[in-house]
Amino acid sequence: MTTSMATVLDPGAFAGSVYSGGWVKPRGGAAPIVEPATGAELGTTGIADAEDVAAAAAGAAVAQREWAAATFTERAAVLRRAGTLIEEHADELRGWVVRETGAVAGLAAFAVGVAAQECYEAAALASRSPGEILPTTEPRLSLLRRVPVGVVGVISPFNVPLILSTRSVAPALALGNAVVLKPDLRTPVSGGFAIAAVLAEAGLPDGLLHVLPGGAEAGSALVTDPSVRVVSFTGSSRTGRVVAELAARHLKRVHLELGGNSALIVLDDADIERAVSAGAWGSYLHQGQICMTAGRHLVHEGVADAYIEALSAHANALPVGDPTGEVALGPLIDAGQRDKVHELVTSTVDAGARLAAGGTYEGLFYRPTVLDGVRTDMPAYANEVFGPVAPIVRFSSADEAATLAAESAYGLSLSILTGDAMRGLALAERIPTGIVHINDQTVNDEAVAPFGGVLDSGTGARFGGSANLDAFTDSRWITMRGQIPEYPF
Repeated sequence: MTTSMATVLDPGAFAGSVYSGGWVKPRGGAAPIVEPATGAELGTTGIADAEDVAAAAAGAAVAQREWAAATFTERAAVLRRAGTLIEEHADELRGWVVRETGAVAGLAAFAVGVAAQECYEAAALASRSPGEILPTTEPRLSLLRRVPVGVVGVISPFNVPLILSTRSVAPALALGNAVVLKPDLRTPVSGGFAIAAVLAEAGLPDGLLHVLPGGAEAGSALVTDPSVRVVSFTGSSRTGRVVAELAARHLKRVHLELGGNSALIVLDDADIERAVSAGAWGSYLHQGQICMTAGRHLVHEGVADAYIEALSAHANALPVGDPTGEVALGPLIDAGQRDKVHELVTSTVDAGARLAAGGTYEGLFYRPTVLDGVRTDMPAYANEVFGPVAPIVRFSSADEAATLAAESAYGLSLSILTGDAMRGLALAERIPTGIVHINDQTVNDEAVAPFGGVLDSGTGARFGGSANLDAFTDSRWITMRGQIPEYPF
C-alpha cells in the first residue's frame, strides 16, 4: 500500500498511525503532535512498541533482498524522483517544518533544500564503484566488493528532522538497504511520514521504508533487533552512549552524530562588525537548537568589549515570536527544553557572570542571550545549552585560545574569525574537531561534505560522499581461480 504527498500532509491520513508499508495502527497507542509556537494540536501520531519494531524489521529484511538485486539505475531513479518531489512540494514541507519544529521560514527552506540535495547525492551514490581489484600473490582474481548491510535502523531527533532523517535514509536506500526509521515523537511528520510519502510517490517498493515514531522502548528494540545490522543515531551524547553500549552487546555497527559545544574564536584582527553577525547567527539560528551551534564565544581581550556591546545590541534587536510571522527566532521545542536552558543561564549568572542581554522568556519564546564575564567552569559554558545563549570568555593569546577551545568534551564544529585566513588555519590544527570553518560561523551543512564530530560529539564523519559507502555497506573479499588447486591433504 502506498500513499501520496497530497494525503500525507493531511493529518487525518496518519491519525494515530505509523507507516509500515502503509498506514497501520501500532500497539503503543497514540500521541498528539503539538505546535510549540501556539500549543495547537496538529494531529496525532501512532506510538510504536517493541513488537511493532520487530514486525517492521522482519518485513524490511524480506523486501531488501529484491531491492539489493535491482540495478543501480532503478535505485538511482527513485532517489532522483524523490529529490524532485521534495522541491515540488516545498511549500507544504516548509509549513510542516515551521509548525512542527518551531523553525523560522528561512531555516525551514534551508532544510527542504538540503533534504532534496541529499536525495540527489544519494542517487549519484548508487552508481559509485562497488569495489576494487586487489593485489594477490596467488594465481587468482582477488576483489573487494561493497554489499548492502541489509536493514539499517535510523533514529533521528526533533531539531531539524527533515535533514537529519533524510541524510541517513536516502543513502542507505540508494546502496540497496531497507530502513526502519524512528523519528522523535514530537516531529513525526517532517522527521518521517513526509519522507515516506515522498519515497512512495517516487516509486520506492513497499516494505523498504518503515516509519515508527516511538520512545525508548522502540529505540532499544530497533538497536537490538537481529534483522537490523547497522544503526545510524543522531541525538544527545548521553543517549548516544546508551545506544552505543546496547549496539556493542549485540555486535552492531553504530554511527553516532551527537551533541556539541562548538567554539567560535574571534581573533584580534577580525572584522568585528562581521564577526558579531556571524556570532549571532551561529548562536541564535533555530533558537540555538542545532548540534553545531556556537556554544562558546572565545574573544580576544583587545576586541572583547566592542564585540560584547555589538552582540548584545544584535540580541536585543532580534524579533522573537510565532515562526509563521516575520521573526528571527521561534519557540523552543517544549517546556522541558526551555527550563533546562533557563536553569543553565540563571545558574551561570548566580556563579558570577554578567547578563548582557536576554535571559528572559514568555511561554516557549526565549530571548537571545549574551553572558559576559564567563569562566570555563560555569554551567552555560561547560555544557551544551541547546538554546539561544552566547557565553563569552576572553583570551589574551593564540595559545590561550587554542587551549580554551580544546578543553571541551565535545569536538563537532569550530569557527575561527580572523583577518589572516592562514593564521586561522594554523590555529585550527591545534584543536580537535570534526569540522572547521575559517571566517565563517559554526553552523554549515552540505550534502556533498563529510559530516561528523570527534570526542563526545560522535564517531567521526559518517555522512556525505564516501563516508556513506563506509556507513551503509559491508566490504566482502572475493577470489576466483580458473581451477581448484591441489593441496597437501
